Amino acid sequence: MKTLALMVFVGAFAVSCQSPQKQVNPEEARTIAKQAYIYGFPLVDNMRVQYAYFIDKNDPDYKAPYNILYNIPRVFTSQDKAIQTANSDTPYSWIGLDLRTEPIVFTVPPMEKDRYWSLQLIDLYTHNFDIPGTRTDGNNGGSFLIAGPNWKGEKPEGITRVIRCETEIASAQFRTQLFDPADLENVKRIQEQYIVKTLSAFINQPAPKAAPAIDFPKPLTPESQRTSLEFFNLLNFYLQFCPTHPSEKALREQFAKIGLVPGKTFDAASLSSEIKEALSAGMQDAWKEFEIFNTNEIKTGKVGSAEAFGTREHLNNNYMFRMAGAVLGIYGLSKEEAIYPIYQTDSEGQPLNAATNKYTLTMKSDEMPPVNAFWSYTMYELPARIMTENPINRYLINSVMLPNLKRNPDNSITIYIQHESPGKDKESNWLPAPNGPFFFVNRLYLPKPEALNGTWKPKPLVRVQ
Repeated sequence: MKTLALMVFVGAFAVSCQSPQKQVNPEEARTIAKQAYIYGFPLVDNMRVQYAYFIDKNDPDYKAPYNILYNIPRVFTSQDKAIQTANSDTPYSWIGLDLRTEPIVFTVPPMEKDRYWSLQLIDLYTHNFDIPGTRTDGNNGGSFLIAGPNWKGEKPEGITRVIRCETEIASAQFRTQLFDPADLENVKRIQEQYIVKTLSAFINQPAPKAAPAIDFPKPLTPESQRTSLEFFNLLNFYLQFCPTHPSEKALREQFAKIGLVPGKTFDAASLSSEIKEALSAGMQDAWKEFEIFNTNEIKTGKVGSAEAFGTREHLNNNYMFRMAGAVLGIYGLSKEEAIYPIYQTDSEGQPLNAATNKYTLTMKSDEMPPVNAFWSYTMYELPARIMTENPINRYLINSVMLPNLKRNPDNSITIYIQHESPGKDKESNWLPAPNGPFFFVNRLYLPKPEALNGTWKPKPLVRVQ
């Protein structure tokens, strides 16, 4: 945010910048902290990933500086540890977006009509503010201008669409469908034709004066994000890049009562012990509410990825939905693009654990996930929520693999989900599980109406031992 805008923004909260413990009692502080944590978790966890990918050059998951596209000419494996619940279907191309100075233009080449591609645009809140791709724009190519909240320009010549982002920091990821291992060279050629330029470079004009460099604070670990009061200091830092949405003005004023003011330092050491305890309790209250929500709504199938991922308008300020999306699968696509039924329990409602159990998932031909692109089942170990190492280096079973899967006498397919091999005769259908707790995700890319309206239901996971 430009300096003048930041001064005006902070000035609006000047009345709330007194020492927090002088304004609120511990009970109120606890309530606000819980609300702020649920609201802020997606931002803080989003920037934990962005720090690894675009800021910390010593991180093993580092990709490239902001506004530079980084192509990954392979699918994700167990060696990719920064992001939870990544897919292993589509090679990614990643980019962090700093939209403070000027817009960024993505140019996409024409490609085969049957190859799925998408460019997921994710703001700092983790809203999917747009998704150019096969579904929305076809496969004939185009140039897409991504503008931050302060850009006032007009659509330049040669631009297919102008897309606006409400935050100044964002990220984006291309997904390019890989048909089979032999197709990787084709994917690489497509990735090499994804071109990213600043608007000034795209229209061949002098660049505007660059925004000041940002000294991003080091993030917390996933574990310490759950308990450390430094969480709120990080949230303050990130909120300076998020102009207040009109629907959240009163909410931000509430947050200011405990010292949550964009761009200000949240100094936990200066707080009274009673307020610190109240804020810590509020954080734990947020996690308790998440666990209740997960148990009663997500595990029962009442709420799924279709509700948890999407635009601001789609989420409609449901912050628990947004937090659940970030915890269980940050950067999930919007429902029109993909849905993600999650298997966290077996058919009897018991948690999944391959240290003591084996499981099967059987589907007839007309029971397979209904899609216009492709589907997959991907394995993740708990609690890390990353892919699990295994002797055959298989992290998923997807529809591309159907010709190589063995069929039952009735032409159905059984997937064997267990830690040890089910035997050479069944290994083609084996989805290896960790030697302990796990969950796995069914992904449906370009889901058909019956997947979205509930007519189709995921097949149950049956415990056989």
